[in-house]
Amino acid sequence: MGMACSSLTVILWVPHVHAVWACVRSCPANCVCTQERSCSVLCDRVGLGQIPSQFPCEASSINLDKNSIKFLSERAFGTLPSLKSLSLNHNNISFITPGAFKGLPSLTELKMAHNEYIRYLHTRTFTALKRLVKLDLADCNLFNIPDRIFIELPALQELFCFQNNFRRIPGAIRGMENLTHIYLERNRIEAVAYNSLQGLTKLKYLNLQDNKINVVHERAFQGCQKMEYLYLNDNLISELPENSFDGLRCLKMLNLGGNFLRNISNTWFRDLGELEVLYLDRNRINYIEDRAFENLTSLVALHLNSNNLTTLPFSVFQPVYFLGRLYLFRNPWECDCRIEWLKEWMENYRLVRDISCASPSSVAGIDLMDVLYKRSPEGYCLDPVELNITSEGPTPSEEPWSTTESKFNSFISKLLLQMGLSEEVANTTEVYSNTTQLDGLTDGVSSGVGEDSMEAVSFSFYLPALFTVIVWQCK
Repeated sequence: MGMACSSLTVILWVPHVHAVWACVRSCPANCVCTQERSCSVLCDRVGLGQIPSQFPCEASSINLDKNSIKFLSERAFGTLPSLKSLSLNHNNISFITPGAFKGLPSLTELKMAHNEYIRYLHTRTFTALKRLVKLDLADCNLFNIPDRIFIELPALQELFCFQNNFRRIPGAIRGMENLTHIYLERNRIEAVAYNSLQGLTKLKYLNLQDNKINVVHERAFQGCQKMEYLYLNDNLISELPENSFDGLRCLKMLNLGGNFLRNISNTWFRDLGELEVLYLDRNRINYIEDRAFENLTSLVALHLNSNNLTTLPFSVFQPVYFLGRLYLFRNPWECDCRIEWLKEWMENYRLVRDISCASPSSVAGIDLMDVLYKRSPEGYCLDPVELNITSEGPTPSEEPWSTTESKFNSFISKLLLQMGLSEEVANTTEVYSNTTQLDGLTDGVSSGVGEDSMEAVSFSFYLPALFTVIVWQCK
């Protein structure tokens, strides 16, 4: 019985020893292969000019980064049934034979980024990669790709094509219903057409920043109802259709910074009840329509810095349950009675002083928080005077200050009473319970904001009695 047991142990152990030995035995010259059943083959930075003639059949990953490989022949890697990850980044690949990746039935990740001589791909380049989930073609000098190149990639979820030369969104992505992430930043794309994103029903992330986009068609994003992150910043957009973002009810972050927008329509964001961060910075905005943000009941950060805003009517932010943090620096603010309400709001909620006045001349360069507004005998707010203008007296505002203050405080008091809170509690407590921690949202920071956090105006206005939360199925 003892001998039989010993023999059985030997029989079970042999295959494992053989697997390790086979992996090491067939390891390409100058490469390193790990000593395990599903081995990794490391051939990066070893000066290879071509694909090695053989790889361990047990290989689960192969790294060929930073070599001088120029050509991929048909079945360039032989038959590797266990291979899941293949990386060819930073080579000199200029031509890929159709069928080069045949024999890799389990491949889920293929990286070919930073091959500057790849300017053309055949329709059947990726044939037989039915399990491929992630494809990286970034910085490859591609001008276009065939419309049917992904026809045999039904499992593809992540596509990296940033920093190429595309002048339009590749038609090849249409109908790719499993795509969740598309990276097309730093190309030369000029438009988002009505059918550019057709059939992308599971798309959650789309990056189109730093292109040449000057046209966005009506309902261009209507088929992307699961979209959560949309980057359109640093383009040439000066106008948007009224229904540009209709249907994007799951959108959490929208970046429109660094464009040429002048006006903000009150129709653009009407469907964005789940939006948490909105970037409108670095545009040329000088006018915002009343109630432009009224449906943004989940908003925790609004970036309006670096525009041409001179005033900001209170009606823009009605209803008052809006918002978390508001960034207003680098605008030519006219600190007259029209924005006195903003000073009071900042004082009431202990906000950062960041609104520098550009005019009138008597307060130019002064922070809004330090501006003192005088009153007429009738209680009207009096605009600060222009130092170089002689006049009989300051022009009164349209409404007595006492009336404006009374309306504002009365409105707040009623809302607080509905919640069973006193004004004293509301004015002495900073409430952040309805906001998302912005630290988790820094991936969406629009370029140009940088570290101006000291200039940020932070609003904490928690009035849950004002709205009903609408829950959308976004998973």
